[in-house]
Parts: sequence; structure tokens; C-alpha cells
Amino acid sequence: MVHIDYLVELLRPLGVYDLRAGTRNRAELEAYGGRLDVELGEIELTQREMSLTTAESFGLERVEALLPYRPASPTAAERRQALAALLRIGGDSFTLRAINDTLAGCGINAKAVETGNVGYVEVYFPDVAGIPEGFEQLRLIIEEILPCHLEITYVFWYNSWADLGELVGTWGGAADTGKSWYELATWKP
Repeated sequence: MVHIDYLVELLRPLGVYDLRAGTRNRAELEAYGGRLDVELGEIELTQREMSLTTAESFGLERVEALLPYRPASPTAAERRQALAALLRIGGDSFTLRAINDTLAGCGINAKAVETGNVGYVEVYFPDVAGIPEGFEQLRLIIEEILPCHLEITYVFWYNSWADLGELVGTWGGAADTGKSWYELATWKP
């Protein structure tokens, strides 16, 4: 219901106002109703953007402006999830789960795992074969997130011969793809 309808229905029981279309009372109510539609639309937009669970545009941008890194997430839902992970960081955020939550919150597709040796962790990129694009920047962010007393080993994975055999079948199939050896080693169709 638009607000003109609401105002007319609100005043109708009084029986004092001429609420027919084209009358002065109706025109005044249409002006008020139109402004209410606009202003309440703005209020609804602001209300949506004030909550991280529903924000879609400027609300997310304002939260991101408070943080040193902007999550590299393409959709609003993924940005909300990443920002929520970053905002959960606290003074006791040095558990492995909290660290991985923070990495995900920064939009980094990486996982930290314990090695069994005290003070050593491995960081790997589960969905990226080879060295991820922009690795130097990712490395700086990761090393800022992980506690400084930890020694970090970066682990990269590549397609094995068995994986390539499943992907291309034969040496001729590998040649037919037109890909270099490195492209084949990091290929994920």
C-alpha cells in the first residue's frame, strides 16, 4: 500500500474531509503521501545497510573502509560473510580456526595447518593449483595475520601425471590442448 492510500483510509472514518480525486484535500494528501513514500524508502534502505547481515552496497563499503584490507569477494553475500569473519577477530584470535577464519575474511583462499612441530605452520591454497596470482601481496597479508612467532612454509600443489592422464588421456591429447607444461600442471577444468 502506498502512503496516499494509507492516509485516505486513516482519515475516511472522520467524515470531515473530501477525499475524492481532484479535490484540494486529496491533492494535499497525495503530496504528503508522496513524501512519505520517498522518505520511508530512504529509511528502509538505511535500515538494510546498517546491518551486516542485510547490507548490499554502501553499508558494506563503510565497514570495509574501517579495515586495513578489503575482502576479495565478488558477491554481496560473500562480502558479508568475509566481513563478519574479520569482525570476529579479537585478542584471543590465535587459534587455528580463528586464523583460518581471518584468512577467509580477507578474501584469501588459503588454509593454515599445524605441522606437528611447535612454532611451525604450513599455508596452502586448496583450490589453486600452482602459485596463486598476486602471491606476493597475499603473502604480505598472511604474514600480517599469522602470529609473528610462527615459521610459515607455503605449500603449492600441481597436477600429477595421473591427474593429467585423467584430464587429457594421452600425450597427443596434452599437445592438442595448446597449453604449456606449466599450464597443464596448474590446469583445473
